[in-house]
Amino acid sequence: MSQGNAKTIFEAHADLPTVYGDFKIHVFTHNGKEHLALVLGDIHANTPVLTRVHSECLTGDGLFSLRCDCGPQLAFAMDMMRERKAGLLIYLRQEGRGIGLVEKIKAYALQDQGEDTFTANIKLGHPADNREYDMLKDVFAHFDITKIDLLTNNPEKIAAIKAAGIEIKNRLPIKAGHNPHNHAYLQTKTDKFNHL
Repeated sequence: MSQGNAKTIFEAHADLPTVYGDFKIHVFTHNGKEHLALVLGDIHANTPVLTRVHSECLTGDGLFSLRCDCGPQLAFAMDMMRERKAGLLIYLRQEGRGIGLVEKIKAYALQDQGEDTFTANIKLGHPADNREYDMLKDVFAHFDITKIDLLTNNPEKIAAIKAAGIEIKNRLPIKAGHNPHNHAYLQTKTDKFNHL
């Protein structure tokens, strides 16, 4: 459940060299969860900042699963930031559309039996998408960012960022990670989650 008045607290930052460039990693806490922001290059309040808001997906981001397109989307976003020599990646620790890793694997088991990701979450007693974005306002404020170029296909994310008072100058679609194993998953994202 969202607790919209909970404060997002900046905790620490450090250097994070990656294959996509030398980022600064910042950690925030919100409602007992730890979230990350990776900054590449100079980000200025007067220039739209290339931004990706990415929800954690251990199976896709860390284990290279082909069941989803999360890992390739993350790589695509970081590569775009490398090309622009600047960007902000906000990495939200809300695994499995906010239901957690254990429940996500249970949802996978239901998907193995023919359910889609939307219905599987509901059968497990969760909303189809339980992610929260109320921490974004504080994260953007921390970096003094008011306008962005947003890498997303998700209309709920667009609405949440606008609600945080951020101007989206451009929406940049992400077309990455399509494979035979996730065709049904991607179709569900379009049909039931209304992804663009």
